[in-house]
Amino acid sequence: MKKILSVLMMVMMLLPAAYADNVQKSIDKALEKAQKKEMKQKMKDYKKAGYEVMGSRTMEVALLKHYSKLNELGDDGAVFEGYASNTKSKNTAEQMAINNATIKYAQKAGSSVKGRVISDIFADGTGDDSEFEKFYAAYERLVEQKVKNVLIPSYSVIKKNADGTYEIQAFFIVDENKARVARKAALENALTESELAQKYADSVRDFVNDRVEE
Repeated sequence: MKKILSVLMMVMMLLPAAYADNVQKSIDKALEKAQKKEMKQKMKDYKKAGYEVMGSRTMEVALLKHYSKLNELGDDGAVFEGYASNTKSKNTAEQMAINNATIKYAQKAGSSVKGRVISDIFADGTGDDSEFEKFYAAYERLVEQKVKNVLIPSYSVIKKNADGTYEIQAFFIVDENKARVARKAALENALTESELAQKYADSVRDFVNDRVEE
């Protein structure tokens, strides 16, 4: 009888774990199915718009590697896009797209902090906006400098227009853990450029931990 009870107890203890494992497997399968559907749609959209993947890889391989990297990062992964047009040089267009993505990330990081400051610190409308504007500008500029090593190139698509110019969409994957370190470093430097920002430094440091997404 004791042996039977022991076996039953073990089964009862294992049931929740087994159930959780089955649920996770179902989620993973659903995610994989959704990503495959999304990838096929992207390939159709690119082909319809006249885009080709840059480099020696096929479009399918480029997208498979893209989603694989995102899956590897999980919740810490985010995608940012850079865009460039009206240039007759592929290399120039690609560099412009990289710069565009970097600026876009820095602006998003700055607006994220700005939104939190306005809602959490200056909610009563008594804040010194002009002094904080200096801080935002410095923060965005410094994030732009430091985040270049955090934007991981994933894949780029290019098309040639009738006038001989090129358009490029360049996609980058951001590791939020590494990006957070870059934003914190930018913040510490930006705080020195505004006395008012220093006054609220501890609160602003918390805001920098907020995830930045496109």
